[in-house]
Amino acid sequence: MTIKPGTLYLIPCTLGDTPARQVLPQHVIDIARTLQHYVVEQPKTARQFLSALKHEQPIQSLHFATLNEHTASNELPELLAPLLAGQDVGIISEAGCPGIADPGAELVNLAHRKGIRVVPLVGPSSILLALMASGLNGQCFAFHGYLPIAEADRNKMIVTLETESAHRRQTQLFIETPYRNDKLFAALLAQCHPHTQLCVATDISLATEQIHTRTIAQWKTQPAPQLNKRPSLFLLLANR
Repeated sequence: MTIKPGTLYLIPCTLGDTPARQVLPQHVIDIARTLQHYVVEQPKTARQFLSALKHEQPIQSLHFATLNEHTASNELPELLAPLLAGQDVGIISEAGCPGIADPGAELVNLAHRKGIRVVPLVGPSSILLALMASGLNGQCFAFHGYLPIAEADRNKMIVTLETESAHRRQTQLFIETPYRNDKLFAALLAQCHPHTQLCVATDISLATEQIHTRTIAQWKTQPAPQLNKRPSLFLLLANR
Protein backbone atom coordinates (compact mmCIF):
# COMPACT_ATOMS: atom_id res chain seq x y z
CA MET A 1 0.00 0.00 0.00
CA THR A 2 1.34 3.42 -0.96
CA ILE A 3 1.77 5.78 1.97
CA LYS A 4 0.77 9.39 1.40
CA PRO A 5 3.64 11.69 2.46
CA GLY A 6 3.13 14.04 5.36
CA THR A 7 3.20 17.82 5.09
CA LEU A 8 6.29 19.91 5.73
CA TYR A 9 5.30 23.02 7.69
CA LEU A 10 7.63 26.03 7.76
CA ILE A 11 7.05 27.39 11.25
CA PRO A 12 8.16 30.95 12.00
CA CYS A 13 9.27 31.74 15.52
CA THR A 14 9.72 34.89 17.55
CA LEU A 15 12.75 37.13 16.95
CA GLY A 16 13.46 37.45 20.66
CA ASP A 17 11.51 37.29 23.89
CA THR A 18 8.37 38.85 22.40
CA PRO A 19 5.31 36.75 23.38
CA ALA A 20 4.35 34.51 20.46
CA ARG A 21 0.75 35.73 20.42
CA GLN A 22 1.96 39.23 19.55
CA VAL A 23 3.62 38.12 16.31
CA LEU A 24 2.13 34.74 15.36
CA PRO A 25 -1.46 34.06 14.21
CA GLN A 26 -3.39 31.57 16.33
CA HIS A 27 -3.57 28.97 13.54
CA VAL A 28 0.24 28.94 13.33
CA ILE A 29 0.48 28.38 17.08
CA ASP A 30 -2.14 25.63 16.84
CA ILE A 31 -0.18 23.75 14.15
CA ALA A 32 3.15 24.12 15.96
CA ARG A 33 1.58 22.76 19.17
CA THR A 34 0.34 19.53 17.58
CA LEU A 35 3.28 18.18 15.58
CA GLN A 36 5.47 15.35 16.83
CA HIS A 37 8.45 15.73 14.48
CA TYR A 38 10.62 18.82 13.99
CA VAL A 39 13.73 19.78 12.05
CA VAL A 40 15.49 22.59 13.89
CA GLU A 41 18.70 24.60 13.98
CA GLN A 42 19.09 24.37 17.76
CA PRO A 43 17.08 21.74 19.69
CA LYS A 44 17.45 23.63 22.98
CA THR A 45 15.88 26.86 21.73
CA ALA A 46 13.26 24.95 19.72
CA ARG A 47 12.19 23.16 22.90
CA GLN A 48 11.98 26.49 24.71
CA PHE A 49 9.86 27.95 21.90
CA LEU A 50 7.46 24.99 21.88
CA SER A 51 7.25 25.02 25.67
CA ALA A 52 6.24 28.69 25.53
CA LEU A 53 3.51 27.73 23.04
CA LYS A 54 2.25 25.11 25.54
CA HIS A 55 2.68 22.10 23.26
CA GLU A 56 -0.03 19.48 23.66
CA GLN A 57 2.51 16.73 24.36
CA PRO A 58 5.41 16.59 26.84
CA ILE A 59 8.42 18.21 25.20
CA GLN A 60 10.61 15.20 25.97
CA SER A 61 8.29 13.01 23.87
CA LEU A 62 8.85 15.06 20.69
CA HIS A 63 11.37 14.19 17.99
CA PHE A 64 14.00 16.77 17.00
CA ALA A 65 16.42 16.43 14.08
CA THR A 66 19.13 19.04 13.63
CA LEU A 67 19.65 21.02 10.43
CA ASN A 68 22.27 23.75 10.56
CA GLU A 69 25.23 25.09 8.59
CA HIS A 70 27.20 21.94 9.43
CA THR A 71 24.61 19.53 7.98
CA ALA A 72 25.95 17.83 4.83
CA SER A 73 23.75 17.50 1.76
CA ASN A 74 23.88 13.69 1.96
CA GLU A 75 22.24 13.88 5.41
CA LEU A 76 19.11 15.65 4.14
CA PRO A 77 17.20 12.58 2.87
CA GLU A 78 17.22 11.13 6.39
CA LEU A 79 15.51 14.28 7.67
CA LEU A 80 12.63 13.63 5.28
CA ALA A 81 12.10 10.03 6.46
CA PRO A 82 9.18 10.84 8.81
CA LEU A 83 7.45 12.74 6.00
CA LEU A 84 7.81 9.83 3.59
CA ALA A 85 6.38 7.59 6.33
CA GLY A 86 3.26 9.78 6.44
CA GLN A 87 4.13 12.02 9.41
CA ASP A 88 3.84 15.81 9.34
CA VAL A 89 7.06 17.69 10.17
CA GLY A 90 7.76 21.28 11.17
CA ILE A 91 10.92 23.22 10.39
CA ILE A 92 11.91 25.80 13.01
CA SER A 93 14.83 28.11 12.30
CA GLU A 94 16.81 29.83 15.01
CA ALA A 95 15.00 33.12 14.49
CA GLY A 96 12.30 34.24 12.12
CA CYS A 97 11.10 32.41 9.01
CA PRO A 98 12.57 29.07 7.85
CA GLY A 99 14.15 29.12 4.42
CA ILE A 100 14.94 32.84 4.56
CA ALA A 101 18.67 33.23 5.17
CA ASP A 102 18.86 29.90 6.99
CA PRO A 103 19.75 26.27 6.15
CA GLY A 104 16.13 25.16 5.74
CA ALA A 105 15.95 26.12 2.07
CA GLU A 106 17.94 23.12 0.85
CA LEU A 107 15.69 20.69 2.71
CA VAL A 108 12.58 22.41 1.34
CA ASN A 109 14.00 22.09 -2.18
CA LEU A 110 14.53 18.36 -1.67
CA ALA A 111 11.00 18.01 -0.31
CA HIS A 112 9.62 19.48 -3.52
CA ARG A 113 11.65 16.99 -5.55
CA LYS A 114 10.19 14.16 -3.47
CA GLY A 115 6.63 15.35 -4.05
CA ILE A 116 6.13 16.41 -0.43
CA ARG A 117 3.64 19.20 0.23
CA VAL A 118 5.31 22.32 1.66
CA VAL A 119 3.23 24.83 3.64
CA PRO A 120 4.74 28.20 4.67
CA LEU A 121 3.15 29.70 7.77
CA VAL A 122 2.82 33.40 8.51
CA GLY A 123 5.23 34.99 10.97
CA PRO A 124 7.91 37.63 11.50
CA SER A 125 10.78 38.00 9.02
CA SER A 126 13.30 40.57 10.19
CA ILE A 127 14.37 41.13 6.59
CA LEU A 128 10.89 42.01 5.35
CA LEU A 129 9.93 43.97 8.47
CA ALA A 130 13.08 46.08 8.17
CA LEU A 131 12.43 46.71 4.48
CA MET A 132 8.81 47.66 5.18
CA ALA A 133 9.82 50.16 7.84
CA SER A 134 12.84 51.61 6.05
CA GLY A 135 11.02 53.70 3.46
CA LEU A 136 13.58 52.52 0.91
CA ASN A 137 12.86 50.82 -2.41
CA GLY A 138 10.67 47.78 -1.79
CA GLN A 139 10.25 47.07 -5.51
CA CYS A 140 13.89 46.17 -6.10
CA PHE A 141 16.05 44.85 -3.27
CA ALA A 142 18.68 42.22 -2.44
CA PHE A 143 19.73 40.53 0.79
CA HIS A 144 23.44 39.72 1.05
CA GLY A 145 23.73 38.08 4.47
CA TYR A 146 27.00 38.82 6.23
CA LEU A 147 29.63 41.12 4.74
CA PRO A 148 33.32 40.09 4.88
CA ILE A 149 35.01 40.31 8.28
CA ALA A 150 38.38 41.62 7.06
CA GLU A 151 38.33 45.42 6.98
CA ALA A 152 39.69 45.82 3.44
CA ASP A 153 37.31 43.22 2.02
CA ARG A 154 34.36 44.69 3.91
CA ASN A 155 35.09 48.20 2.67
CA LYS A 156 35.39 46.93 -0.90
CA MET A 157 32.03 45.16 -0.60
CA ILE A 158 30.34 48.27 0.80
CA VAL A 159 31.54 50.31 -2.18
CA THR A 160 30.39 47.57 -4.56
CA LEU A 161 26.93 47.41 -2.99
CA GLU A 162 26.55 51.18 -3.05
CA THR A 163 27.56 51.28 -6.72
CA GLU A 164 25.08 48.52 -7.56
CA SER A 165 22.37 50.31 -5.61
CA ALA A 166 22.96 53.51 -7.55
CA HIS A 167 23.00 51.66 -10.88
CA ARG A 168 19.83 49.64 -10.29
CA ARG A 169 18.07 51.86 -7.74
CA GLN A 170 18.19 48.76 -5.54
CA THR A 171 17.94 48.57 -1.76
CA GLN A 172 20.83 46.54 -0.35
CA LEU A 173 20.23 44.61 2.90
CA PHE A 174 22.85 42.89 5.05
CA ILE A 175 23.58 41.88 8.62
CA GLU A 176 26.50 41.47 10.97
CA THR A 177 27.30 39.43 14.06
CA PRO A 178 25.83 41.64 16.82
CA TYR A 179 29.14 42.27 18.58
CA ARG A 180 30.61 43.63 15.31
CA ASN A 181 27.69 45.95 14.53
CA ASP A 182 29.54 49.07 15.65
CA LYS A 183 32.46 48.38 13.30
CA LEU A 184 30.14 47.85 10.36
CA PHE A 185 28.22 51.03 11.12
CA ALA A 186 31.47 53.03 11.28
CA ALA A 187 32.63 51.50 7.99
CA LEU A 188 29.37 52.47 6.28
CA LEU A 189 29.75 56.07 7.41
CA ALA A 190 33.36 56.12 6.21
CA GLN A 191 32.80 54.48 2.82
CA CYS A 192 29.40 55.63 1.58
CA HIS A 193 28.47 58.81 -0.28
CA PRO A 194 26.93 61.54 1.93
CA HIS A 195 23.59 61.38 0.11
CA THR A 196 23.22 57.59 0.35
CA GLN A 197 20.35 56.61 2.64
CA LEU A 198 21.11 54.15 5.43
CA CYS A 199 18.48 52.43 7.55
CA VAL A 200 19.52 50.71 10.78
CA ALA A 201 16.83 48.38 12.14
CA THR A 202 17.57 47.00 15.61
CA ASP A 203 15.72 44.59 17.91
CA ILE A 204 12.88 44.18 15.44
CA SER A 205 9.54 43.26 17.08
CA LEU A 206 10.99 43.66 20.59
CA ALA A 207 10.08 46.31 23.13
CA THR A 208 13.50 47.91 22.48
CA GLU A 209 12.97 48.11 18.71
CA GLN A 210 14.63 51.05 16.94
CA ILE A 211 14.38 51.71 13.19
CA HIS A 212 15.82 54.88 11.68
CA THR A 213 16.55 55.91 8.08
CA ARG A 214 18.89 58.84 7.46
CA THR A 215 21.41 59.91 4.86
CA ILE A 216 25.03 59.19 5.65
CA ALA A 217 25.57 62.93 6.15
CA GLN A 218 22.70 63.02 8.66
CA TRP A 219 23.99 59.97 10.53
CA LYS A 220 27.32 61.73 10.98
CA THR A 221 25.62 64.58 12.85
CA GLN A 222 23.86 62.22 15.26
CA PRO A 223 25.24 60.26 18.23
CA ALA A 224 26.09 56.74 17.08
CA PRO A 225 23.28 54.26 17.83
CA GLN A 226 23.89 51.67 20.54
CA LEU A 227 24.18 48.52 18.44
CA ASN A 228 26.62 46.33 20.34
CA LYS A 229 25.21 42.82 20.87
CA ARG A 230 21.81 43.86 19.51
CA PRO A 231 20.48 42.05 16.41
CA SER A 232 20.42 44.60 13.59
CA LEU A 233 19.84 44.88 9.88
CA PHE A 234 21.46 47.47 7.66
CA LEU A 235 19.79 48.75 4.48
CA LEU A 236 21.26 51.25 2.05
CA LEU A 237 19.97 52.99 -1.04
CA ALA A 238 22.23 55.21 -3.09
CA ASN A 239 20.70 58.48 -4.29
CA ARG A 240 23.28 59.48 -6.83
